[in-house]
Amino acid sequence: MEETVEDPPTSAVLLDHCHFSQVIFNSVEKFYVPGGDVTCYYTLTQHFIPRRKDWIGIFRVGWKTTREYYTFMWVALPADLRSESAKQQEVQFKAYYLPKDDEYYQFCYVDQDGVVRGASIPFQFRPENEEDILVVTTQGEVEEIEQHNKELCKENQELKDSCVSLQKQNSDLQAELHKKEEELETLKSTSKKSDQRAKAQKERWETELLRLKEENQKVSSENEKMGVRVDQLQAQLSTQEKEMEKLVQGDEEKTEQLELLKKENSQLLLTLTHQDENAGLSKTLSENKIICNVLQREKERLERENDLLKRENSRLLSYMGLDFDSLPYQAPTSDQGGAGQNPGLVFGNPYSGIQESSAPSLLGVRRCPTCKSGFADDLFDGAAEQRTQSLCLNCPICDKTFPAKEKQIFEDHVFCHTL
Repeated sequence: MEETVEDPPTSAVLLDHCHFSQVIFNSVEKFYVPGGDVTCYYTLTQHFIPRRKDWIGIFRVGWKTTREYYTFMWVALPADLRSESAKQQEVQFKAYYLPKDDEYYQFCYVDQDGVVRGASIPFQFRPENEEDILVVTTQGEVEEIEQHNKELCKENQELKDSCVSLQKQNSDLQAELHKKEEELETLKSTSKKSDQRAKAQKERWETELLRLKEENQKVSSENEKMGVRVDQLQAQLSTQEKEMEKLVQGDEEKTEQLELLKKENSQLLLTLTHQDENAGLSKTLSENKIICNVLQREKERLERENDLLKRENSRLLSYMGLDFDSLPYQAPTSDQGGAGQNPGLVFGNPYSGIQESSAPSLLGVRRCPTCKSGFADDLFDGAAEQRTQSLCLNCPICDKTFPAKEKQIFEDHVFCHTL
């Protein structure tokens, strides 16, 4: 039976779990002469059924598992297991594959499950003693043996070279494996450090995110409060602006309220300057304050003009021989706001209670081209100059003069001082 390249089925079953009595080996010699084929005879018991992958191996005495075989041969399946001849079997091992030392070996029958079913007595591979037998060899046998020895030496050298190559390859693989292990350790260390850094960075980002969320909530709450406060201030400022307009159009009795509103506006301006988010409101308040100052100056100028007119009226009345205090005072009403009433005079027109025929000997009277008020010839030039000044707008900061019809330019100019 020829040996194949396929390895036999083996197992790690210990000797205590083997069944050595199911296959019995017969005619086993105490020793076999090296260089010759060995025939192994064995008998199958009636309780054992051979299978296709069963094999017989030569094991060194002291083996532990079926993987420790030296060489093996596949068994031949009998044609009829029930015949008596089928129980007697044999297998032949070629001399080339037999052990070359003088250690003790034995035959073992192993089934396809890797379980030992039978074992022989130990034997050796050694030549017979010279005292026991006289060896007679021919020249042809000697040459055959020498040729066989040369082949064995050549094969041995090839095996040695192959072993050296395999050892070198193994050394290279070990070095490469060691290098790969170092690279793996380096990668693990780097990966671990990267994971730690990523984890720390993630924690910092989470902390920063929580902090930003808290700040966002605080800012949102403050913005809501500030928005409410701005609405309140805007409503209060609007109310005060209306009151200031009423006060500017009123008389001197409203001066104290105007001063109070100016103080409140100053307080509002001080409050708004500490709130960066309400810069627009602060700017509006500053503009209103400037407008209030302009209106206050305009009011003071009108009061001065009114005083001047009162003195002029007194002089004219004394010139006419009338007493100013004896004239009845007529308060301006809505019904008296016609073309003959001067809207710029606080105390009304003093000439409205005097008939034109009561002063026939007066100097020629000249009228203002704007308000149609009458003036004496010698007073017309001074009054006209004062009236022209009243029709101009003076900047309260740089004293620059603008015509009354250029009110928008004047307001833009005043606003530029606040920037």
